[in-house]
Amino acid sequence: MEKIKVMLVDDEKLIRTGMNMILNTYEDIEVISMAANGEEALIECRKNQPNVVLMDVRMPKCDGVIGTKLIKKEFKDIKILILTTFNDLEYIHEALKYGASGYLLKDSDYDLIYEGIKGCFKGNVVINPEVAYKILNENINYNKKSNLEEIKSNNDLNDKEINIIKEVAKGLVNKEIAENLFLSEGTIKNNISSVLQKLSLRDRTQLTIFAFKNNIVE
Repeated sequence: MEKIKVMLVDDEKLIRTGMNMILNTYEDIEVISMAANGEEALIECRKNQPNVVLMDVRMPKCDGVIGTKLIKKEFKDIKILILTTFNDLEYIHEALKYGASGYLLKDSDYDLIYEGIKGCFKGNVVINPEVAYKILNENINYNKKSNLEEIKSNNDLNDKEINIIKEVAKGLVNKEIAENLFLSEGTIKNNISSVLQKLSLRDRTQLTIFAFKNNIVE
């Protein structure tokens, strides 16, 4: 079995050590490196090239946002999953803008973090619904008056595509979306590609941001 190579980035040694011990109990996860800030993480990426970086936000010298920017600039294929708290909301959009694949709450259950790592590795957006809805309620930059029919018309989207966007924004994989909407995985995959092209977006992470900015998520 090919293991997912994970790097842990947190300025608290106790958290790094504890998470290292827990994650290494999963048979398809291997923690190959640890770092105390974003700058160290970049150096470790150059040495070890992990598949997924589990990145804390608030760290001295080089925080998780800058660390994400540095790593994604040099290693586009390395996935970065942000660990955040409700007090770190101002950092989340910046991290996503620089290429992070999503975020989970720092006190999440280890099984949830494990599933998040796997989803991130597969190329899916990983998003904590509680944080997402809190962002919606607090960020004045969101256009809360967006009209769904206007969004559909302006972007040539149909009802099926809107429903798929909603499911993607929940962090679901293609198989789960297919089951929820009673469609085939191939149909979901093709529709997501079509939607990304229509909206001139790069990936599912950007599509999730589009969904929340336009108040599409229920």
